[in-house]
Amino acid sequence: MSLLLHCKTWPRYVRLRHVDLYVDVVGHGEPLVLMHGGPSADLWTMGAFRRLADEHTLIFYDHRCNGRSTGPTVSSMTWENLTADADALREHLGFEEWTVLGHSFGGHVALEYALRYPDRVSGLVLLDTGADAHWARENAPRLLAQRGYGAAKAELVRRWFTGEFERPEYLPIFLRISSAYMPHHGWRALLRELATGGWRSRMRPAPLQFAGRTLLPGWSVTDRLGDITAPTLVIAGREDFVFPPDCQQELVAGLRHAELLLVDEAGHSPQDEFPNQVVPAVRHFLTAGVRAHRTQA
Repeated sequence: MSLLLHCKTWPRYVRLRHVDLYVDVVGHGEPLVLMHGGPSADLWTMGAFRRLADEHTLIFYDHRCNGRSTGPTVSSMTWENLTADADALREHLGFEEWTVLGHSFGGHVALEYALRYPDRVSGLVLLDTGADAHWARENAPRLLAQRGYGAAKAELVRRWFTGEFERPEYLPIFLRISSAYMPHHGWRALLRELATGGWRSRMRPAPLQFAGRTLLPGWSVTDRLGDITAPTLVIAGREDFVFPPDCQQELVAGLRHAELLLVDEAGHSPQDEFPNQVVPAVRHFLTAGVRAHRTQA
């Protein structure tokens, strides 16, 4: 395993299951795979966690059809393929198991992965995500309107999460609704994300369209959360309009071994807004929570 990880230049493309996954592996120690959000974002949006590389092997990658990864068609971005890609990457890198961290849509993939490959998950970190698609598709625009953003912006959010936009509208809509994601920090948190690698991001509208129109309607694993036995850390910004505190309480109530951290004054990306609070919490979970659970098992 160590020979494979340390004798190749990263980031690089890894050919698996007829797709080329864009992968970056850094650090040393027990493995943590990081699943980015969106869909339409990429691994470079997860840069805040790179400081964990001093104690852990971090595996960043772009989901198929996202970022720089390839895919035959965007319609191949199914739960079966998304999770099987991740497990093929695990096997390729030589890990028996790993801790899985998923942000937003990446949290959906992480939940599906934990349900489909339970023996491969030593721990789970769910960051501003939910177990049911209605939180983003239906509740988010309603909550945003309640917070005083106005009907026009709420409608843009609804269209964003349901994929009801054309590709040229992707960037204009994102720019108009971006302030809602980090309401107390805005450009400061965005600049921090850019400084940790976000400037390299390659955003693609097609995955978000496909997810909103086809993949996410009706999606829910709420009634299956109890099947997940891995220790879980749930983190979210208290001001997140996409997956608000009620959503996080739902997650924790459904999971067997979960602890919750709500970050005050943070929105959808607390790892960029309050990295000095979020990253140490993840570090502690990896070094104490996961290992303690493994010892007890």
